Amino acid sequence: MASQTQGIQQLLAAEKKAAEKVAEARKRKARRLKQAKDEATEEIEKFRQERERAFKEFEAKHMGSREGVAAKIDADTRVKLADMDRAIQTRKEPVIQEILQYVYNISPEVHKNYNQK
Repeated sequence: MASQTQGIQQLLAAEKKAAEKVAEARKRKARRLKQAKDEATEEIEKFRQERERAFKEFEAKHMGSREGVAAKIDADTRVKLADMDRAIQTRKEPVIQEILQYVYNISPEVHKNYNQK
């Protein structure tokens, strides 16, 4: 009977040891998965930064800087506004005179549909 109890004790001890080893293996696996996830995240971030840098270089090479584009648009707008102001100043007086001529030279007439009864 003692050998049976001793055998059971050995089995229980072996089972406990096996459970501990399985638990330790699970912990190692979880640590390794977390480490792999962290490494992948870091690699993704490096790739994203590299692509962002390449895009900014491409943008600067082909379009110029955003400030430069905005300054060019502002300059073009100012030139167009100045052209419009000059056009208004040169044509303003003749247009006003023509409108006044239409206002001053009214010849009242009876409408053709008006019936005098």
